[in-house]
Amino acid sequence: MEGKKPAILLLEDGTVFEGIATGKIGVTTGEIAFNTGMTGYQEVFTDPSYLGQILIMNTAHIGNYGVHSEEVESDGIKISGLVTKKFSDGYSRTSGYSSLEDYMVQNETVGISDVDTRALVRHIRSKGAMNAIISSDNLDLDFLKMELAKVPSMEGLELSSKVSTKESFEVKPENPTLKVSLVDFGVKKNIVRCLVERGCHVKVFPHNVTKAELDSFSPDGYMLSNGPGDPSAMQSAIDLVGEIVKDGKPVFGICLGHQILGLSQGLKTEKMFLGHRGINHPVKNLKTGKGEITSQNHGFVIEKESANSHPEIEVTHIHLNDQTVAGIGFKNRSIFSVQYHPEASAGPHDSRYLFDQFIDNMKNHKA
Repeated sequence: MEGKKPAILLLEDGTVFEGIATGKIGVTTGEIAFNTGMTGYQEVFTDPSYLGQILIMNTAHIGNYGVHSEEVESDGIKISGLVTKKFSDGYSRTSGYSSLEDYMVQNETVGISDVDTRALVRHIRSKGAMNAIISSDNLDLDFLKMELAKVPSMEGLELSSKVSTKESFEVKPENPTLKVSLVDFGVKKNIVRCLVERGCHVKVFPHNVTKAELDSFSPDGYMLSNGPGDPSAMQSAIDLVGEIVKDGKPVFGICLGHQILGLSQGLKTEKMFLGHRGINHPVKNLKTGKGEITSQNHGFVIEKESANSHPEIEVTHIHLNDQTVAGIGFKNRSIFSVQYHPEASAGPHDSRYLFDQFIDNMKNHKA
């Protein structure tokens, strides 16, 4: 392409893909992953759970509808880098305010386009998750290999502290009926919005909050948010959630919050070969027998055997593609969590009933 700089994508196993630079000119590293969603790229790129990941978008055309001020899940792009097949410099959406190219430059996000993403994803599907580097600045492979060797594995990496709020803040509707203390491990804005829409006065706390600080808000229940990194590296959060569970009030965990809830009860988590990322993942609710199409973004999962053998916990949802644990619940208490994203931004709203379930649990406990 005329006027475009060349770029290189180098994988940890030595595989090289050549392409065209998008976004900021520079070098970036992270664990490479792919998302199968057909829409919602802006929500995906701004999801804090993607911190530390170079993301491949399986959809061929990315950027064609620009960016929109209301379609952000945090204060900016959180992915480490972007890999696409066809990248649109312009956009055709009348309500959009910027091109994706300008948005990436503004957020200092390095990308590469004109890559055979089908071949790349097939390679990763057979080899598993690994680190990668994108460069549009220095194309020397020996230099890039040295830089890539410095990148730590996602396993054992704590990342929540990089995306969690530094100070607590409150969001509430006009006439709130319930109060929720939310622990921010990397929360998406739409999780807070889903609670507020249901009459909740939400106070969002930093990841390193104490139980006393959470309780100073006199909450009717606790929300454990999504977030990036390895949950097993977050011992202080695991200890905190253990205290929360003892309280007896309703608890709802999402994604990383779900994993930390499991770890607090002695369950185990494990790193997945590939992880689940997309807005079309089938899940079965084992309590109702119903299926739901879900939005997912995770590279770790609760180990099924440890969940099945726990006397007080039951597996409530399973992922139908690989039978991994997609949800757990306490047998005699109003505490539950899911591995996927019921706020579904982007994605279908099949799972938003879980917010209603949390609301009902708080109302019943309050009564």
